[in-house]
Amino acid sequence: MDFNFILLFIDLTHLQFLDSIHLQFDIFGGESTALGSDDPVIKGLILSMFAVSGFGIVLNLFNAAVRKKMVDQTKLKRIMKETRGWQKERMAAMRAKDQAKINELSKKSSYMNKMSMEMMQMNMRPMMITFVPLILIFYFVLPYLFSYTVALSPIPLNVIPGDFFQLTCTSAQAMEEGHVCFGHENSLYLWAWYFLSSIAFSGIIMKLTKTSMDLS
Repeated sequence: MDFNFILLFIDLTHLQFLDSIHLQFDIFGGESTALGSDDPVIKGLILSMFAVSGFGIVLNLFNAAVRKKMVDQTKLKRIMKETRGWQKERMAAMRAKDQAKINELSKKSSYMNKMSMEMMQMNMRPMMITFVPLILIFYFVLPYLFSYTVALSPIPLNVIPGDFFQLTCTSAQAMEEGHVCFGHENSLYLWAWYFLSSIAFSGIIMKLTKTSMDLS
């Protein structure tokens, strides 16, 4: 199993993705709930867009600071380089149908899986610190400060089938009187704009703070 891909995904989006899942469901009731206020402190589309993006940047900086403190970056990158090199050799041997090389590399499978698990644990530790503060911020700070929708998209962004991961208001919701999306087709939900804007900045922040998992 390629743990490196999982780690890269977790490292890039664990703040945003985990938060977005919890934002769609009430903690106690398990029912879908829209985050935002009918009378937010921060009003206006432009101001809201920049303010939510600012929260995303600050929380990514917090995540990077925790990672830098808790994770030995030198050791992590050494393990990553070793496991990726082994995986690359193994894939090349399989494509070439070099059974002797495959057998030789397979002898290191247990060791490489152990290294991958250690790498996973190193990346999971910071999540234990950052997860709870982020949930508290999203439930008790952002919904009070901002409206239900804080940005406008020129096109629908609901590319995933179903209602679970909707980023923008649909045309049906925009026509439904009383709905938070009423009259605002393709508006981005509060959590959705945070999700997209923070992902856009996370790679830059990781590079600046030297917490990136990029070996190049």
